[in-house]
Amino acid sequence: MSADDLVTIVRLVVLWAVIIGAVTVFLQWLLRRSSIVVQICLVVVSAVGIMVAGMIGAFNAMFISAHDLEVMWYIVGIASVAAVAVAVVLGLGVARNTRSLVSAARSIGRGETVAPTRNVSSELTALASEMKSTSEKLEESRSRVRAAEAARRELVAWVSHDLRTPLASMRAMAEALEDGMATDVSAYHRKIIAQVDEMAVLVNDLLELSKFQAGTMVVTRETMDLYDLVSDAIADLAPLAERRHVEVNGDGVQSTLAAVDGASLGRAVRNVMMNALMYTRHGSTVYIAVKSEPGWATVVVEDACGGIPVEDLPKLFTTGWRRCSGPGRNAFSGAGVGLSLVAGIVQAHHGGVEVENAGDGCRFSLRIPTATAGGDGPLPGQ
Repeated sequence: MSADDLVTIVRLVVLWAVIIGAVTVFLQWLLRRSSIVVQICLVVVSAVGIMVAGMIGAFNAMFISAHDLEVMWYIVGIASVAAVAVAVVLGLGVARNTRSLVSAARSIGRGETVAPTRNVSSELTALASEMKSTSEKLEESRSRVRAAEAARRELVAWVSHDLRTPLASMRAMAEALEDGMATDVSAYHRKIIAQVDEMAVLVNDLLELSKFQAGTMVVTRETMDLYDLVSDAIADLAPLAERRHVEVNGDGVQSTLAAVDGASLGRAVRNVMMNALMYTRHGSTVYIAVKSEPGWATVVVEDACGGIPVEDLPKLFTTGWRRCSGPGRNAFSGAGVGLSLVAGIVQAHHGGVEVENAGDGCRFSLRIPTATAGGDGPLPGQ
């Protein structure tokens, strides 16, 4: 083949490729909402058309015989029909796989988990895997939302009960004072103040818990000695320990410096200690300790409550779940927010809280970093 013939062939093929390619692009735009089978057939027809037009143009330019040209027409025609038939078959397979993905997408909208799709192309397999992963994540999210909603309803019911009781008591005492039926007016005043203080504690706990759940809890750290923080908590709860005839042993409290929010962490320590004092046996001892290790400090509170069923230990820091006073007992107290708030405060300090059965009671461990970890600011939403 001469150089002139080669140049002629290349020029003709490129010319037909540009023309047919432009027409194909225009047709794809017109048929952009049609089936993928039509799209595939259009691509195949375009490729075959470019090949046929280039061959025929080249043959005519090279002045081949009429017989040879007729033979080539038959060959190209039969090959074109076969190519389009194969494209239709393959396109139907792709369309079937695509419809299965559409059905999977609809099932996600119905809240179902997508089953894995097999025997499809790598791209569609990747898409099916992502859809399956997305459906599983959505199901997990829905489960968390259902659990949170159930916990919220229970929490509202328990809080309503815990507020209704002191309110009814305060109303009765106020009516007695108003009617002049109270024999010891000062005692009634002290009881009303005590009831108000209990409700204030509950409302404040709910407020702090809402901040934690909304991701807006802010801790402002300053270096302080945890010995002072725990000692203050022991002093604050001394009257409660005395009323319940419980001894508080703080011999294990060591001097430990840590960068913490004193107000919030002190509240967490008091909540854990109050929980221990409320559930430990009368006449027993609650042990408080502060342990240190490189980079970490741990506040440990151990009571003699008789232990908690192992299956209930993971629920102890769940909002609204209230602790049983001992194995086999069903005496409950509080609205179930105190320990949830403890977990939120410790997490805001980038630490962790654990509970386990130890001896004849339970051991709570609040583990926090002794230096700032991640800086101050609001805790990310849970």
